[in-house]
Amino acid sequence: PCSRNKNITLSVIPGHFATNHSHINYYIDMTGIKYRSMIAKQAGETIAQFYEHNTSIDTIICMDGCEVIGAYLAEEFANAGVNTTTQHHSCYVITPEFDRSGQMIVRENIAPMIKGRHVLVILATAMSGRTISKSIRCITSYGGIVEGISVIFSNNVNEIEGHRVYSIFDHDDLP
Repeated sequence: PCSRNKNITLSVIPGHFATNHSHINYYIDMTGIKYRSMIAKQAGETIAQFYEHNTSIDTIICMDGCEVIGAYLAEEFANAGVNTTTQHHSCYVITPEFDRSGQMIVRENIAPMIKGRHVLVILATAMSGRTISKSIRCITSYGGIVEGISVIFSNNVNEIEGHRVYSIFDHDDLP
Protein backbone atom coordinates (compact mmCIF):
# COMPACT_ATOMS: atom_id res chain seq x y z
CA PRO A 1 0.00 0.00 0.00
CA CYS A 2 0.98 3.62 -0.61
CA SER A 3 2.13 5.47 2.50
CA ARG A 4 0.29 8.62 1.30
CA ASN A 5 -2.96 6.90 0.29
CA LYS A 6 -3.82 3.40 1.56
CA ASN A 7 -6.35 2.95 -1.28
CA ILE A 8 -3.49 2.64 -3.79
CA THR A 9 -1.51 -0.58 -3.81
CA LEU A 10 1.40 -1.64 -5.97
CA SER A 11 1.59 -5.22 -7.22
CA VAL A 12 5.14 -6.56 -6.97
CA ILE A 13 6.50 -9.91 -8.17
CA PRO A 14 10.03 -10.98 -7.14
CA GLY A 15 12.50 -12.19 -9.78
CA HIS A 16 15.12 -10.74 -12.12
CA PHE A 17 13.87 -8.46 -14.88
CA ALA A 18 15.77 -6.36 -17.42
CA THR A 19 14.66 -3.23 -19.23
CA ASN A 20 16.51 -1.21 -21.87
CA HIS A 21 18.05 0.89 -19.09
CA SER A 22 18.24 -1.20 -15.95
CA HIS A 23 17.95 -4.53 -14.16
CA ILE A 24 15.47 -4.90 -11.35
CA ASN A 25 14.70 -7.60 -8.80
CA TYR A 26 10.94 -7.09 -8.87
CA TYR A 27 8.33 -6.81 -11.61
CA ILE A 28 6.19 -3.85 -10.68
CA ASP A 29 2.68 -4.11 -12.14
CA MET A 30 1.01 -0.71 -12.38
CA THR A 31 -1.85 -1.79 -14.64
CA GLY A 32 -4.54 -1.32 -12.00
CA ILE A 33 -3.24 2.10 -10.99
CA LYS A 34 -3.12 3.35 -14.59
CA TYR A 35 -6.35 1.87 -15.96
CA ARG A 36 -8.86 1.21 -13.17
CA SER A 37 -10.82 4.42 -12.86
CA MET A 38 -11.25 4.45 -9.07
CA ILE A 39 -7.56 3.75 -8.42
CA ALA A 40 -6.43 6.19 -11.15
CA LYS A 41 -8.61 8.82 -9.47
CA GLN A 42 -6.88 8.11 -6.14
CA ALA A 43 -3.49 8.39 -7.89
CA GLY A 44 -4.51 11.74 -9.41
CA GLU A 45 -5.61 13.01 -6.00
CA THR A 46 -2.33 11.87 -4.45
CA ILE A 47 -0.21 13.54 -7.14
CA ALA A 48 -2.22 16.76 -6.81
CA GLN A 49 -1.11 17.06 -3.18
CA PHE A 50 2.43 17.75 -4.39
CA TYR A 51 1.39 20.79 -6.45
CA GLU A 52 -1.96 22.31 -5.59
CA HIS A 53 -0.91 25.07 -3.25
CA ASN A 54 1.52 27.23 -5.17
CA THR A 55 1.92 25.98 -8.73
CA SER A 56 0.38 27.01 -12.03
CA ILE A 57 -0.36 24.06 -14.31
CA ASP A 58 -1.74 24.53 -17.83
CA THR A 59 -0.81 21.22 -19.45
CA ILE A 60 -0.36 17.70 -18.18
CA ILE A 61 1.78 15.47 -20.40
CA CYS A 62 0.98 11.80 -19.86
CA MET A 63 3.53 9.11 -20.65
CA ASP A 64 3.50 5.33 -20.28
CA GLY A 65 -0.30 5.00 -20.38
CA CYS A 66 -0.99 7.49 -17.58
CA GLU A 67 -3.78 9.34 -19.42
CA VAL A 68 -6.55 8.25 -17.03
CA ILE A 69 -4.51 9.48 -14.06
CA GLY A 70 -3.81 12.72 -15.98
CA ALA A 71 -7.52 13.34 -16.56
CA TYR A 72 -8.32 12.84 -12.87
CA LEU A 73 -5.36 15.02 -11.90
CA ALA A 74 -6.66 17.82 -14.15
CA GLU A 75 -10.07 17.48 -12.50
CA GLU A 76 -8.46 17.59 -9.05
CA PHE A 77 -6.53 20.75 -10.00
CA ALA A 78 -9.75 22.38 -11.24
CA ASN A 79 -11.58 21.50 -8.00
CA ALA A 80 -8.69 22.80 -5.88
CA GLY A 81 -8.48 26.08 -7.80
CA VAL A 82 -4.95 25.50 -9.10
CA ASN A 83 -3.89 28.43 -11.27
CA THR A 84 -3.98 28.02 -15.04
CA THR A 85 -3.37 30.53 -17.80
CA THR A 86 -5.57 28.77 -20.35
CA GLN A 87 -8.50 30.68 -21.80
CA HIS A 88 -10.99 28.09 -20.52
CA HIS A 89 -9.36 27.83 -17.05
CA SER A 90 -8.71 24.09 -17.22
CA CYS A 91 -5.70 21.90 -17.96
CA TYR A 92 -4.85 20.31 -21.26
CA VAL A 93 -4.12 16.59 -20.97
CA ILE A 94 -1.91 15.40 -23.82
CA THR A 95 0.34 12.52 -24.87
CA PRO A 96 3.42 13.10 -27.02
CA GLU A 97 4.64 10.75 -29.72
CA PHE A 98 8.08 9.43 -30.57
CA ASP A 99 9.65 9.72 -34.00
CA ARG A 100 11.77 6.98 -35.61
CA SER A 101 14.91 8.19 -33.84
CA GLY A 102 13.23 8.01 -30.44
CA GLN A 103 12.86 11.77 -30.09
CA MET A 104 9.70 12.95 -28.36
CA ILE A 105 7.48 15.14 -30.54
CA VAL A 106 4.01 16.66 -30.57
CA ARG A 107 1.79 17.38 -33.55
CA GLU A 108 1.20 20.95 -34.75
CA ASN A 109 -2.29 21.04 -33.25
CA ILE A 110 -0.88 20.06 -29.83
CA ALA A 111 2.19 22.35 -29.81
CA PRO A 112 0.19 25.43 -28.67
CA MET A 113 -0.79 23.47 -25.56
CA ILE A 114 2.91 23.52 -24.58
CA LYS A 115 4.29 26.82 -25.91
CA GLY A 116 4.38 29.35 -23.08
CA ARG A 117 2.47 26.92 -20.83
CA HIS A 118 3.25 25.58 -17.36
CA VAL A 119 3.66 21.84 -17.87
CA LEU A 120 3.53 18.83 -15.54
CA VAL A 121 4.74 15.40 -16.70
CA ILE A 122 3.31 12.10 -15.42
CA LEU A 123 5.12 8.82 -16.04
CA ALA A 124 4.74 5.29 -14.75
CA THR A 125 8.36 4.89 -13.61
CA ALA A 126 11.61 6.71 -13.07
CA MET A 127 14.29 4.06 -13.20
CA SER A 128 17.17 5.87 -14.90
CA GLY A 129 15.70 9.27 -15.69
CA ARG A 130 16.24 9.01 -19.45
CA THR A 131 12.58 9.39 -20.40
CA ILE A 132 12.21 12.30 -18.00
CA SER A 133 15.20 14.01 -19.61
CA LYS A 134 13.61 13.49 -23.03
CA SER A 135 10.38 14.99 -21.68
CA ILE A 136 12.17 18.06 -20.33
CA ARG A 137 13.97 18.59 -23.65
CA CYS A 138 10.70 18.20 -25.56
CA ILE A 139 8.82 20.66 -23.36
CA THR A 140 11.55 23.30 -23.49
CA SER A 141 12.08 22.86 -27.26
CA TYR A 142 8.39 23.61 -27.79
CA GLY A 143 8.63 26.64 -25.50
CA GLY A 144 7.01 25.16 -22.41
CA ILE A 145 7.92 25.66 -18.75
CA VAL A 146 8.46 22.48 -16.73
CA GLU A 147 6.60 22.89 -13.43
CA GLY A 148 6.67 19.34 -12.18
CA ILE A 149 7.42 15.70 -12.75
CA SER A 150 5.47 12.91 -11.08
CA VAL A 151 5.72 9.16 -11.35
CA ILE A 152 3.91 6.18 -9.93
CA PHE A 153 7.19 4.51 -8.94
CA SER A 154 10.71 5.91 -8.62
CA ASN A 155 13.76 3.79 -7.98
CA ASN A 156 15.67 6.48 -6.06
CA VAL A 157 15.42 9.02 -8.88
CA ASN A 158 14.60 12.17 -6.92
CA GLU A 159 15.80 14.93 -9.24
CA ILE A 160 16.49 15.27 -12.96
CA GLU A 161 18.09 18.34 -14.50
CA GLY A 162 17.17 20.48 -11.51
CA HIS A 163 13.55 19.29 -11.36
CA ARG A 164 12.28 17.37 -8.36
CA VAL A 165 10.66 14.03 -9.19
CA TYR A 166 7.64 13.28 -6.99
CA SER A 167 6.58 9.66 -6.67
CA ILE A 168 3.60 7.85 -5.25
CA PHE A 169 5.83 4.84 -4.49
CA ASP A 170 9.60 4.64 -4.12
CA HIS A 171 12.28 2.05 -3.47
CA ASP A 172 11.47 1.97 0.26
CA ASP A 173 7.96 0.71 -0.52
CA LEU A 174 9.24 -2.51 -2.09
CA PRO A 175 9.37 -5.69 0.02
